[in-house]
Amino acid sequence: MSNQFRTAVAGLARVALFVGLLIFVPAWSLDYWEAWLYLLLFSGSMGLIRWYLHTHDPALAARRKIIGPKLETEKSQQIIQSIGGALICAIFIVSGIEHRVHGSAVSPAVVLAADGLVLVAMVIVFCTFRENSFAGGTVRIEAEQPVISSGPYGWVRHPMYFGCVIGFLATPVALGSLWGLLPAALKCATLAVRLLYEEDYLKRNLAGYEAYCKQVRCRLVPLLW
Repeated sequence: MSNQFRTAVAGLARVALFVGLLIFVPAWSLDYWEAWLYLLLFSGSMGLIRWYLHTHDPALAARRKIIGPKLETEKSQQIIQSIGGALICAIFIVSGIEHRVHGSAVSPAVVLAADGLVLVAMVIVFCTFRENSFAGGTVRIEAEQPVISSGPYGWVRHPMYFGCVIGFLATPVALGSLWGLLPAALKCATLAVRLLYEEDYLKRNLAGYEAYCKQVRCRLVPLLW
């Protein structure tokens, strides 16, 4: 096992631990099967995606490490990313609190359906990474970066964001929470704002992107927007 891969595994473990704490501490109980199932699916999917990147596209794996509000070049994006990160944490915290106060408000069948949507979201993100080796974690243009119009980029201009929207909205339901949909919806709104900024940036700096926008009309949701 390479040092880079060990580092990736350690990073995934830290993320899983952090998410687990965000859920279980507010819930104040380990008797929370929805959370255990979600963590298993989330961590397993993320682990498989990271394994694929490190074995098949190490350049993209390296690009995905450059992520976070402080690494954005524009102040507006630093603010948007900071708000978005806080809202992601809020999804887990609110879901945990709701479990503690009310117990599971969502039926097991709906929870399992939401878990299925979480997996669909992960598949969409994986397909985006497989198609676009330049799908980094910050808004920037790399040397010799092409416009990608194949695969999921033929459906919408931002397929990774589409997958994230599905995942964010499915997460609180998978955790048995309905109140968690509020921060999830707000997080999706920050993604839409970031998407508009990113499109303006790409039109100005990436040759051929404006023509691609005319070819693929939908930004985020197929057939809608």
